[in-house]
Amino acid sequence: MPTPYDVPSSALIEKLARYLKENIDQITPPDWAQLVKTGSHTDRPPHNPNWWYTRAASLLRKIYIHGPIGTQHLRYYYSGRKDRGVRPEHVRIGAAGNIRKILHQLESAGLIERNKNRGRVISAEGRRLLDSLSTEIKKELEKTMPELKKY
Repeated sequence: MPTPYDVPSSALIEKLARYLKENIDQITPPDWAQLVKTGSHTDRPPHNPNWWYTRAASLLRKIYIHGPIGTQHLRYYYSGRKDRGVRPEHVRIGAAGNIRKILHQLESAGLIERNKNRGRVISAEGRRLLDSLSTEIKKELEKTMPELKKY
């Protein structure tokens, strides 16, 4: 059975974001989501109106692969370089508020769970969801590239 390790991350995140938006009611962007930046290194809020679901899908995949993982460690995955004009650029980590809010929503949906003082891990339901979506993506890829069937 294919896992998120076996399929391209971009295809998995795109399909998972659509699934989260259509099927899971607990994951909804708050009112401030269209106004907030995703970190101090960005100049403007995201242009994609569905960025909340994409970030939730990305976080769910990161927790599957790197879990148990905490909020502070996840902030480093969404960091970027701050443009400081003529001065040298510096790395700034991503905003914690939106990551924390999405993690709370994923917990209430039952896709992740807390691990004692170690961060969050994927739950059995979340693992089942990611594995089934990975299987669908692998089958779609095998139609376009038959040489993938041996993997």
